[in-house]
Amino acid sequence: MNEATAALPPATTPAEQRVEREHELKIGRRTLRYRASAGTLNLREPDIKDGTRQGEPVRAQVFYTAYTLLGAEANRPLVFAMNGGPGSSSVWLHLGLLGPQRVVSDEMGYCGAPPYALEANADTLLTHADLVFIDPVGTGYSRMAEGQKEAEYHDYQRDLDAIAEFMRLYLSREGRWGSAKYLLGESYGSTRAAALARQLQEKCELMLNGVVLVSPALDFQTFAFDVGNDLPHITFLPTFAATAWYHQALAPKLQALSLEALLAKAEAFALGPYASALLQGDRLDASAQRKIALEYATLTGLSPDFVQRCRLRVSDERFFKELLRERGEVVGRLDSRFVGHDRDDAGEKAEDDPSYSNLAGAYRVGMQRVLHEQLGWAGDAPYHLLAPLYKSWTWKGIENKYLHTAELLRQALHHQPELRVFVACGDLDLATPPGAALHSLAHMGLRAHLRTQIQVAHYPAGHMMYVHAESRQRLAEDLRAFVQGA
Repeated sequence: MNEATAALPPATTPAEQRVEREHELKIGRRTLRYRASAGTLNLREPDIKDGTRQGEPVRAQVFYTAYTLLGAEANRPLVFAMNGGPGSSSVWLHLGLLGPQRVVSDEMGYCGAPPYALEANADTLLTHADLVFIDPVGTGYSRMAEGQKEAEYHDYQRDLDAIAEFMRLYLSREGRWGSAKYLLGESYGSTRAAALARQLQEKCELMLNGVVLVSPALDFQTFAFDVGNDLPHITFLPTFAATAWYHQALAPKLQALSLEALLAKAEAFALGPYASALLQGDRLDASAQRKIALEYATLTGLSPDFVQRCRLRVSDERFFKELLRERGEVVGRLDSRFVGHDRDDAGEKAEDDPSYSNLAGAYRVGMQRVLHEQLGWAGDAPYHLLAPLYKSWTWKGIENKYLHTAELLRQALHHQPELRVFVACGDLDLATPPGAALHSLAHMGLRAHLRTQIQVAHYPAGHMMYVHAESRQRLAEDLRAFVQGA
């Protein structure tokens, strides 16, 4: 030990924090009395020799927000919820769908102008389950402890380890092992949820009652537009068609179809003639190329010439820019119902995602108000709404592969046949489109008798389909029914 090291004071053990207050929520004639709490739990690594955590240094603190209905049975269902990224806090599910308050927006999902507002959420799942919103390490107020490696949990497996340990701690501290347990993940949160369903069984002997996957990302090959990977071109095509239909960019005959009928037509083309054409590569003759390009263009609102210049392979980024180029607009990635404007209309990629720009400021204000004004959380540390952890995320053990957690979900279902899965897809989601989720589910290799354990629902909106009023109401009803099914 050198003199500089010896002079450093030992790292102090961070104290766990917790604030809580009681609130009321009126939904129609019903009044919900609930306890809202926010806090941190310390994560320690188990000692290699005896497996205990006593005496081990604190590695990180995980921040959470929880809602518990007062006067209800002690072991009512409990839902752990998390968003994705990786790098996203749980603010979107918290203030957009599940929590007792939600960010105010119009029927479509526009949040309007600052300073924004909150309102009572009549669609909250608190009516049927207690809620715990998890901010993975590096997001929200979750941080590594002093002296610990900053990016320790910015890794696929270590991230799972942290969330599993948090869930174990929370169930023990709150005395909730007797509750029906659900895990709800959105986007990369669904990647986590599918993997955790199996990891919790193997490492914690923790059996879930259900897993909810919102806008799933189960197999990264299905949405990675890499050269040589034709799969996303097939899985995205139906959502390209739905987007063109929404923006009135199709010929009258197709425009007159319902969204469901159009999607069925686009899916039949994508899985049939189009998939066959891509598999043939340069063996496809010029006449067949023109025929495929024409049908592709007819379904997606693009020009046959553009499709041919893309060699029948239109990437997501090109589509955002090309579909409404003549109108001077670009379509959103997270929700293609939203449009924005770039500096010019000649570029190949959109400058920004207008669907995310609509949400970020409003949800930032909403989270700060809930935590500081309503719960009394103190401190000046920044709340990381969406940290760019995906830029440095590591994939130990998965290098040079596509991450595939659908297989872990299959193992969980085969291990625990009573486990139920609910999948929510937004038909206008160009981040993780329904076609990608359906492909992953269809290739899990589940035994026939277990396929009925998975329920899939579609909603006429985007990645966060719940910003759309009609979709939120339908999804809320579906989630209540799913939780009641226990």
